[in-house]
Amino acid sequence: MVYQTINPATGKLIKIYPGISDQELEIAVANAHEAFHSDWRHHSVAGRSKIMSAAAAILRKRSEEYSQYLTLEMGKLIAEARAEVALSADILDYYAEKAEHYLEPRLISESPGAELHIEPIGVLLGIEPWNFPYYQVARVAGPQLMLGNVLLLKHAEIVPQSALAFARLFEEAGAPTGVYTNIFASIQQIERLIEDPRIRGITLTGSERAGAAVAGRAGRSLKKSVMELGGSDPLIVLEDAPMESTLDAALFGRMFNAGQCCVGSKRIIVIGKERGEIFLDGFIQRMASLKAGDPSDPATTLGPLASEKALNLLLDQIQLARKEGGKVVFGGERIDCHGFYLEPTVLAGISEDNPVHVQELFGPVVSFQVVENENEAVRLANATPYGLGASVFTADTEHGRKVAAKIESGMVFINQPVWTAAQLPFGGIKNSGFGRELSELGFGEFINEKLINVAPPGSPPWGTIPFN
Repeated sequence: MVYQTINPATGKLIKIYPGISDQELEIAVANAHEAFHSDWRHHSVAGRSKIMSAAAAILRKRSEEYSQYLTLEMGKLIAEARAEVALSADILDYYAEKAEHYLEPRLISESPGAELHIEPIGVLLGIEPWNFPYYQVARVAGPQLMLGNVLLLKHAEIVPQSALAFARLFEEAGAPTGVYTNIFASIQQIERLIEDPRIRGITLTGSERAGAAVAGRAGRSLKKSVMELGGSDPLIVLEDAPMESTLDAALFGRMFNAGQCCVGSKRIIVIGKERGEIFLDGFIQRMASLKAGDPSDPATTLGPLASEKALNLLLDQIQLARKEGGKVVFGGERIDCHGFYLEPTVLAGISEDNPVHVQELFGPVVSFQVVENENEAVRLANATPYGLGASVFTADTEHGRKVAAKIESGMVFINQPVWTAAQLPFGGIKNSGFGRELSELGFGEFINEKLINVAPPGSPPWGTIPFN
């Protein structure tokens, strides 16, 4: 596994970074283990909060520097890079402010004297992807460090500068050595780490294949894991949905981050043949208006794919869709320029026996489908192994709630594409994984909910009365 920066807008190799040696990795694990047991778990919540808030402040103060790493390494449009930096700072601040409340002992009213105390469990291993190099890490580091856990973070091999920048963030904010450690580790080293008894939990955001491998190994070691995996989110357009605003939302939902988003609106499902034709025309017009170019230029509206590997995978999927009877009604080709650019692409006629129907399209490609009625729209929305997010567009929000209740996913947004914020729980069902991140739910994944039961001196040994 080679950690390297390749500018996806030019295809130029910028720098190669050495992987961590086995000896260096052992030192990192030992430092993290020591930091947890002798230091971080004993820090006051206020002390942790001060460091977390300082990290958020550094992100905001040096937003431009941090944004440039994202644009350089994975081709994120500069405006979107700045938005990711701001969102990541918001997440860190959220947990800095909320942790004290989340950590308060909870009384068990049915049993006087019984309390639940929230405690950390130890060293966690985080495995994170390249598409949101700061946000994905912030939603783990924010809650887990505030809880008192410590984190070893293995980032994607194509964003090493972003990974190092986030590690520096906590160092500069005053976190003790071992609290947050970036590791440029190999797959074999990660496999050994999962089995290391000093590692107490594993969290991964990534592909279904990676999740199955990591969760299986974690399970065999009897360790808790959280899996945030892929998605094939449907965007359902009901008969009464306002056309223009829904079209704008659908474009945003599909093309944010050049479509490289697990909760991107990858399948548009429109009810009614006539409305479907109108919607398709309007959507193609909007896709055609996007302009490829340098992602650091604010005028650019279509950035590159993050890697040539990602680009070639999409080209293969487009070809497979064609081969199995689907149609490319717009785009479908690599853009003839330096870098890893793909034309915005619209597929139609993807039947349920087309292999692409059950695949995740991770880039500027959307599958467009027209159905006759609402029941068919819901059935088609659920006809996927994934269950991450979904959107329903309608003029009647109460009816939208009823439709949302029928969709098999972890999140449903009405009249918006799926989006994220610190206070909103994030996660899916089915092959999209298990566990939750963000909000109080994300705070509670890697904890020891310790029961402390207090009885006055002289109490009977069982319950409230002597055992007969």
